[in-house]
Amino acid sequence: MFVTISTTGTAARPATDLGYLLHKHPDKAQAFSTSYGTAHVFYPEADAERCTAALLLEIDPVALVRRGRGKGRGGAPDAALAQYVNDRPYAASSLLAVALGNVFSSALRGVCAARPERAAAPLPLRVEVPALPARGGPDLVRRLFEPLGWNVTADPVPLDTAFPEWGASRYVRLLLESERLTLAEALRHLYVLLPVLDDAKHYWVSADEVDKLLRAGEGWLAGHPEQQLITNRYLSRRWSLTRQARERLELVRLAETDDSEVEDIDNAVADETGTEEKPTPLAVLRREAVLAALNDSGAARVLDLGCGQGQLTQALLKDARYTDIVGVDVSQRALAIAARRLKLDRMGERQAARVKLVQGSLVYTDQRLRGYDAAVLSEVVEHVDPPRLPALEYAVFGHARPRTVVVTTPNAEYNVRWESLPAGHVRHGDHRFEWTREEFRAWAAAVAERYGYEAAFTSVGPEDPEVGPPTQMATFTVSSEREAKAA
Repeated sequence: MFVTISTTGTAARPATDLGYLLHKHPDKAQAFSTSYGTAHVFYPEADAERCTAALLLEIDPVALVRRGRGKGRGGAPDAALAQYVNDRPYAASSLLAVALGNVFSSALRGVCAARPERAAAPLPLRVEVPALPARGGPDLVRRLFEPLGWNVTADPVPLDTAFPEWGASRYVRLLLESERLTLAEALRHLYVLLPVLDDAKHYWVSADEVDKLLRAGEGWLAGHPEQQLITNRYLSRRWSLTRQARERLELVRLAETDDSEVEDIDNAVADETGTEEKPTPLAVLRREAVLAALNDSGAARVLDLGCGQGQLTQALLKDARYTDIVGVDVSQRALAIAARRLKLDRMGERQAARVKLVQGSLVYTDQRLRGYDAAVLSEVVEHVDPPRLPALEYAVFGHARPRTVVVTTPNAEYNVRWESLPAGHVRHGDHRFEWTREEFRAWAAAVAERYGYEAAFTSVGPEDPEVGPPTQMATFTVSSEREAKAA
C-alpha cells in the first residue's frame, strides 16, 4: 500500500517544512513496525520548492491471516481462499488508515512545536493513492472529498488493459489537490475516508470506534452531505454505534449553529435518569403488523399456521372479534408449550370454545383447515425446504383457500445490521433460506397469480435506507376478478 503527500514552497517558506509537520526528517528513510507488517517513510524529493513524503506499508501476509481470523473481509470460515486471493497487501484500506494514524499521530492532531504557525495554516497539498478500492466508483469518491475542499481526480483502473471491453475494476487512482486545508485536516480526511471507500475493516469494530470517528471528523463530519453513509461504513454498519455517532454529530451541528458548546446543549436531563425508552422488540412489531392486517381484513375465523409456542394465538384470543382461532404446528412440544401459555386446562368453557390447537404439517392438505376467513404464516416459510414450498403453497392457497393470507419472513438484506450475526449466516439454525426483498416479492407475485390472489407488501421494523426493514410482510387477498367469476 502506498500514499504520497506533496507540498510546494519558497525560499522563505520552504516545502521541506513538511518534514517538521510530519515529524519525519526528509534526509532519512525510517521503518515502523505494525501489527500486520512494516511502514516505511521516505522522501522521493525534498527541496525548498517541492517536498514529497511517501508512506509505503509492507504487509506481512502470514500476520494478516493469523491476526485476522474471523475479522473483516476474508476472515469468514467459508472464505478459505480469501487469504490467498486478497487485495489487502496492495490496495489502500483500513490497514493504511491505521498506519497513517500511528506513524503520523502528532501530525494528525496538528501538533508541531518546531513550526506551529505552519501546522495551523493551509498548505498547497497534493495527495496520491495509486490503488484505492472504491465501492461506489469515482462518483462516490468525488461526493466524499469535494465537499471538504479537495479537487478530485479519480481515474478508474481497468480490469485488464489488454481487454478494455471488460470495463473498469472497483479500484481508482486517486489524486487530491487543495490549497485550503491544513496537513492535519488532510490526514484526518484520509484516516476516515480510506476505509469508508473500501467499505471494510481488518479489525473488529467496537464502541471506541465512535470516539475515533468523532475525533478525526471534528470540524467537517457533522456538516458533510454524506454523513450517514460515512458513519454507516466506518462503523461497519453496526446499528447501535452508528445511531450513537449520529446523535453526537447532531449535537455538534446544533452547537455550531447556536454558537455554543455541546455541553450547554446536551443538559436536558441528568446523567442517570432511568427513564430511557427501550426499542420495541421486533417480535412485538411483527405481531402488531399481523394483527393490523387481520383487523383490516374483517376476519373472524383465523388460522395461525406454524403457531409455535402460541404468542400470536394468545394475542388473537384477547380480541373478541376473533370467534374461531386454530393454532397449527407440526411440533407436539411446541403445542404443549402453547397450551400452557394459553392456560387451556383452566380456561372457561366459553373462551375454550373459541380456540383449539391441532398438530399438522403445512405441506399436506388438511380438511380441518378449510372454510376460514384468514390464515397467518408468521416466520414460517423460511423453515420449509425450497423443494417443498410448492406443496405448502397449494395446501394453504389452493386447498384451504382462506380469503386473506398474511405471510411474514426475514429480509436477508438486513442481516448485515445484526451485530452478532456472522457474515453469510441466516438468523436461525433451522432456516432453510432467507429471501431478499426482490426475491420475496417475486415469490409472492407468482403465488398470487397462480392461485387467484392479490398481494400487498408491508415493511415491519425500522426501515434502513440501504437494506430495508428487518422483516417483510405480504398480505394476500382473494382477487376481486376471481371472486366475480366465482359468483
